[in-house]
Amino acid sequence: MQTRSTLTHLECSVTGTTHRADLPATLSPSSGRPLLARYDLDRAGLTMTKAALRLRSADLWRYEEVLPVRRGDAMVRLGEGWTPLVPARRLGGTIDVPDLWIKDEGLNPTGSFKARGLAMAISRAHELGVRELAIPSAGNAAGAAAAYAAAVGLPVHVFMPSDVPEVFVTECRLLGAVVTLVDGLIDDCGRRVAEGVAEHGWFDLSTLKEPYRVEGKKTMGYELFEQLGGRLPDAILYPTGGGTGLVGMWKAFDEMERLGWIGPERPRMFSVQATGCAPIVRAWEQGATHAEPWVDARTVAWGLRVPAAIGDFLILDAVRASDGAAVAVTDEAMEDAVRQIGRTTGVFAAPEGGAVAAAVPALLEAGRLDAGEEVVLFVTGSGLKYIT
Repeated sequence: MQTRSTLTHLECSVTGTTHRADLPATLSPSSGRPLLARYDLDRAGLTMTKAALRLRSADLWRYEEVLPVRRGDAMVRLGEGWTPLVPARRLGGTIDVPDLWIKDEGLNPTGSFKARGLAMAISRAHELGVRELAIPSAGNAAGAAAAYAAAVGLPVHVFMPSDVPEVFVTECRLLGAVVTLVDGLIDDCGRRVAEGVAEHGWFDLSTLKEPYRVEGKKTMGYELFEQLGGRLPDAILYPTGGGTGLVGMWKAFDEMERLGWIGPERPRMFSVQATGCAPIVRAWEQGATHAEPWVDARTVAWGLRVPAAIGDFLILDAVRASDGAAVAVTDEAMEDAVRQIGRTTGVFAAPEGGAVAAAVPALLEAGRLDAGEEVVLFVTGSGLKYIT
């Protein structure tokens, strides 16, 4: 059975060069940078209407016209997407932003937003005949890759830093993944994956090194529009490691404008990092186009411990084009914010989610946020994954 996908081609994010979308793909051969999926949005708009969406399943596959999977039997589904948008007025009252929401991505399969991207990447890899997968991860992406690979019956090799919480290792092994622990950070894990790709022919699922993880992440932007009753918020605060969530939502907003759902208005996008690993913040402050790798990255938020992001320029473009900002918070502040979120909303956030709440006071003080604005904080994972 064919889906309603209107995927037409892949496009280099730097040069605009087009590439075929019917073969497994990684980085653009013309630039070595990410490829982005493109769609026939005129055709998509004929069937992906607001009225039609009201009758569709409450998961990310409801947006199938602007997703890349073309065969229905290739969709690997574990219930990903359509996570709650939780009103957080009590929290908002304590941090001086009364009109506050939390998008709780911890309720995805495997407990984080990573399920969105890996559902899409592995479904597409399966559809295109990939036989063996590999991924470097700080933890949550590994768990999601293991789950979706298991669901479709593909072997997957995951490489994680040796100091990640044991729960991530146990999760991956119980889901059937081959786990290798690496002395180092996620970039060191990425080098080990690259060696396996060269030696064994594995398909590399690294962040933005293949074009479809971002397509799963962009559905967060579509969901926000629907869950807010057909509008977008004034501001979005997003914890940023590899940055696919922020990049994906920015891509979704462009597609939504071309579909006629919104005009040129956009939420202001705020990238939040840890003071112990803040390459995007430093690049934004310096006015740089790319972020230099962060030396000696350290933070309790494993998802933020990403010294270098291959999509750095895409993150910075979205932040600047939206008149947003990039800000770093301390580990202590994000841990305090986790407790504050929990006691005022009932959401048990991972430290990455604590980071975005901790960033609000600094952004208010700097005049980057206004207390009267509608603000969405992304809690990208469950705090349950961090219990030791």
